[in-house]
Amino acid sequence: MTMFTIWLLALFSVSGVLLPVEATHHVYRNLQSLSSDSSNQPYRTAYHFQPPKNWINDPNGPMKYKGLYHLFYQYNPKGAVWGNIVWAHSVSTDLVNWTPLDPAIFPSQPSDINGCWSGSATLLHGDKPAILYTGIDPMNHQVQNLAYPKNVSDPYLREWVKSHKNPLLAPTSANKINASSFRDPTTAWLGKDGHWRVLVGSKRNTRGMAILYKSKDFVNWVRAKHPLHSAQGTGMWECPDFFPVLNESPLGVDTSVNGDNVRHVLKVSLDDKKHDYYLIGTYNAAKDIFTPDKGFGDDIESVFRYDYGKYYASKTFFDYGKNRRILLGWVNESSSVPDDIKKGWSGIHAIPRAIWLHKSGKQLVQWPVVEIEKLRANPVNWPTKVLKGGDLLQINGVTAAQADVEISFEVNKFGKAEVLDYWMDPQILCSQKGSAVKSGLGPFGLLVFASKGLQEYTSVFFRIFRYQHKNVVLMCSDQSRSSLNNDNDKTTYGTFVDVDIIHEKLSLRTLIDHSVVESFGGEGRACITARVYPTLAINDKAQLYAFNNGTSGVKITRLSAWSMEKAKI
Repeated sequence: MTMFTIWLLALFSVSGVLLPVEATHHVYRNLQSLSSDSSNQPYRTAYHFQPPKNWINDPNGPMKYKGLYHLFYQYNPKGAVWGNIVWAHSVSTDLVNWTPLDPAIFPSQPSDINGCWSGSATLLHGDKPAILYTGIDPMNHQVQNLAYPKNVSDPYLREWVKSHKNPLLAPTSANKINASSFRDPTTAWLGKDGHWRVLVGSKRNTRGMAILYKSKDFVNWVRAKHPLHSAQGTGMWECPDFFPVLNESPLGVDTSVNGDNVRHVLKVSLDDKKHDYYLIGTYNAAKDIFTPDKGFGDDIESVFRYDYGKYYASKTFFDYGKNRRILLGWVNESSSVPDDIKKGWSGIHAIPRAIWLHKSGKQLVQWPVVEIEKLRANPVNWPTKVLKGGDLLQINGVTAAQADVEISFEVNKFGKAEVLDYWMDPQILCSQKGSAVKSGLGPFGLLVFASKGLQEYTSVFFRIFRYQHKNVVLMCSDQSRSSLNNDNDKTTYGTFVDVDIIHEKLSLRTLIDHSVVESFGGEGRACITARVYPTLAINDKAQLYAFNNGTSGVKITRLSAWSMEKAKI
């Protein structure tokens, strides 16, 4: 369950013992039940998942069951800010078009009476689903609960029954678990010893950790002697996710698979940073220890992130029908709370992504699920052409506010690359060297949501540097000129992309959908998602360009663009 930015400190008593309870809610109690039915909705997306109105955050318990994809998610049925949280529920046959059902889990027993927060689904023996989720009890302690379908023969899983033994896991004076930092159980995996294992995110002071529990029957859980993994200085680990990936194969595997051909990924959503970080490493199943190839260490920002923009509280699941692992994530707004209330909604989900281990073994690759391509229409293809320094070429023939664009560049003249004297945070580098700042090789890329006269635009681009005699690729998403409305957060995002540009084309794919820009660089080795709210470049007033603001030319080896049809959501 994601938390927010105001620190509260309280003390609650359990059996006469005081337990520290910390929280980081940004609570708008007077706004939790306010919503708007505004008909002017230039920022509502056409093919990203979002409910018709109100607040949405974390994806919960995604799974495939009897041919249907199930998505549960944190939802406020009464307003456009966080509060009144239930598990809303939608189903799909293709991860693109979604049918809403009634909420699956909502406060109804003491162990969740103050909220039903995030959790995960596990398919038990006989493919019977079970959900573990965090509930907020009458003392506002975070506890873990179990729910299971009332009717397993119903492919829609419309009704869920809560265990009478809830809560299954709870903070006590004996276990000294932080009562406000104990949440978001993972999908469980089955060990060779016949015991299920599950992780729950927590922290002790500033040490973030994934607490490990084991169970034979999925009801009675025993805490392991040590966390699966922990790291000092990282703060609360929200929405942990732990799963295997195959060496040298894009195929996914079931969460319980282990072996010589498998690496493991531990993803944590860092509450202090509001970003999703992942570690690749080795899982010793006998000792229940995860050892990352490279840990958090002294520099959190040196650890890979799923996405270098707006992307949080993500969750994967194994799609057994297509042997792939699917990643879902929450993309929150960059607009102000008053603007969210005015438009009557807040939050969307990113396009589901297939995720696998890159052939180098060093990082993960993400790519929009192939089903999204069914929405493509009216293709536009350019022949190979040189984009000279200063060129700005409009991409005509597509709906620029609702599009999918793939472009590849060939770069040479590496001697023209700007020298990077010392290593810098790529986000800061992108902020200092936006799309208006010329260099030898770059910036070149796309201008999206561009207004006539370019008073507004968002730029997604590459810039090539020379650092310690090697070529370095910087990818940026620059929102600084995205809107004339200065109440929006217009932070610029950036990351370095591990691409050998001497032997590889430099590719960029960008999904554009009214107020969201999802970009995939280096064939999915780097992802940046941004939220933008132009005042001029909306709907049919938006324009789309390829540009090169560097002094050296680059070759466009491929440009394909499509208008995107509206999904049924």
